Amino acid sequence: MRACIYGAGAMGTVLGAFISRAGKEIDLITRNRSHVEMLNASGARVSFAAGSGFTQKVTALTPDKMSGRYDIIFLMTKQRLNREVCTFLKDCLSDGGVVCTLQNGLPERSVAEVIGEDKTLGCAVSWGATFVEPGHVMLTSAPDAMTFSLGSPFFKNQKAELVKPYLECAGEVEEIENFVGARWSKLIVNAAFSSLSALTSLTFGQIAKGRKSRRLAQAILKEGIDCALANGITPAPIQGHDLVKWLNYNGRIKKALSYLIIPFAMKKHKNLVSGMYYDLISGKKCDMDLVAGVIKEYGEKAGIPTPVTNAALKLCSLVEEGKASVSPDNILRLTHILNAKRG
Repeated sequence: MRACIYGAGAMGTVLGAFISRAGKEIDLITRNRSHVEMLNASGARVSFAAGSGFTQKVTALTPDKMSGRYDIIFLMTKQRLNREVCTFLKDCLSDGGVVCTLQNGLPERSVAEVIGEDKTLGCAVSWGATFVEPGHVMLTSAPDAMTFSLGSPFFKNQKAELVKPYLECAGEVEEIENFVGARWSKLIVNAAFSSLSALTSLTFGQIAKGRKSRRLAQAILKEGIDCALANGITPAPIQGHDLVKWLNYNGRIKKALSYLIIPFAMKKHKNLVSGMYYDLISGKKCDMDLVAGVIKEYGEKAGIPTPVTNAALKLCSLVEEGKASVSPDNILRLTHILNAKRG
């Protein structure tokens, strides 16, 4: 078996380091040449947010150095590049191979349009990491929170058995029949916490702790749940927790309970900062429209209002256009939308 991680940034490097540490061979592929050089020279240094970590010898290369064909390609690039990237990867995949996308949002369709449904798997990943410097990344979720929901939105894919042993090197893997529901659970959480983190520079823990930021996250979570249910989608449990059961509400008491639960739900991910934040501060277009934008799209389809989600998307566009800045003050800007919604 030949396997690679295409898009070995922060999360890809963490995953590759765990897989290599377990004794499996895997190539870490990234366009970041300085990162490749440090990985090959000194190994992948993985720090844990709570302290400690490990350094693991890995094999890294840039895309132009790829040769031969791979049986498994873990796709971890930006989702908006899928058509271009998958067109390139198509010739790098063996006849019986599979591309497993670990991207956020609903990326399987854009991968399958190039690679084919029978060679496309998806994996909803419930942890995060950040890039420290070339050769050095940090796992910002707790190590025991590294879980993977593996499946296909098209049909039961037997190739999951090829992929699963690699992912198990890093954490618990669940092959899930309701894969669309698993994707939506992760999408809803990302739409709330990743979007707010990107716009404010706050960690997930800070968002969950702050009174106003938690209200905003709660509102986006609710909009996402409403849109999923209105479109006949049942969000699947995420890390053993039923999103709808604990965070959905229709009355004041259940709403208050959901508000109290949020900090506990984010406890193992309190140090996580959205990767979209780093895109925005670098002047790049981020993938918020492919995450929170899905909630807006499905809301319009079902006639469900999503004012807070829409406001976050609009603010993101202003930041990308240079008409607004990433700042904790954006919590106040979005709170006005939430207050208007209440009125």
